[in-house]
Amino acid sequence: MDVTDFPDDLVQTQHAWNATYAALAAPRPRDTTALRRRLLRLSVRLWWHPYWETVPSVPTGRSALRQLARTRRAVQAA
Repeated sequence: MDVTDFPDDLVQTQHAWNATYAALAAPRPRDTTALRRRLLRLSVRLWWHPYWETVPSVPTGRSALRQLARTRRAVQAA
């Protein structure tokens, strides 16, 4: 299995994590408690996703997932 063959739910979770992080990092975010809780839940889903049991190098896979999510977001924004 190639490290870039991520399941859709894992990519969507990474997108949601990125969006939540950006919302929390914005100046004067609203409802920071809810954002922090959401970020924590998403972090747990990302960390313990069953996909990570199938890849030979988890750190490389996590990095590739973050890069893929950033790239897809940039493409969608354009």
